[in-house]
Amino acid sequence: MTPIRLLIADDHTLFRQGLRQLCEGMGGFSVIAEAENGAQAVGLAASARPDVILMDIAMPGMDGVEAVRQIIGANPTARIIVLTMYRQEQYLIGAVRSGARGYLLKTVDAAELIAAVEAVHRGAYLIDPIIAARVLSEFHLPVPDRSAVEPLTEREMAVLRLVAQGADNQEIAEKLNYSPYTVANRLRTIFEKLHVTNRTQAALYALRQGWVVLDPGVK
Repeated sequence: MTPIRLLIADDHTLFRQGLRQLCEGMGGFSVIAEAENGAQAVGLAASARPDVILMDIAMPGMDGVEAVRQIIGANPTARIIVLTMYRQEQYLIGAVRSGARGYLLKTVDAAELIAAVEAVHRGAYLIDPIIAARVLSEFHLPVPDRSAVEPLTEREMAVLRLVAQGADNQEIAEKLNYSPYTVANRLRTIFEKLHVTNRTQAALYALRQGWVVLDPGVK
């Protein structure tokens, strides 16, 4: 089995070393790069192309939220888990808006972290259960004004559910027997109807409406 290739971005050397030992000690993981600030993380994400990135928030120079934004801007399919001590809404919402697929607190135990990395690698969206409700209630999407949201067709809803489950365009195309071009067009229409700008926002909208649920395999 090919190991999951990881990039760890954190300004504390000891923490990075601990994460490396934890992940590689479990088997099935390979830490291919480490960054001590956001700028390094952006560069290494582009050059090393890791499968999953573990990203701290508070780092010198460029912080984790901006690093997530730049990484996703260059590679929208990048899979990033923010791993931080911060529970404040501005960091949480900023990371999700920027395209992070996961947001976990550093108080998470080892087994939960490993399960989260595996889930995000599969394509799931993951938020620490302690703060998941806060994300869904605080994330500023145009949910209250439902009259402004155009109804989705049955086919668009099928695409959206797969997006919220973490499927990429190729996977959606295969599951729904579409061409990737058709999937891309349907996504553009979905974004326009829901008044969102990216897959993460669309997925959170679907979660908040109860159309899908968070990955049940990770608690």
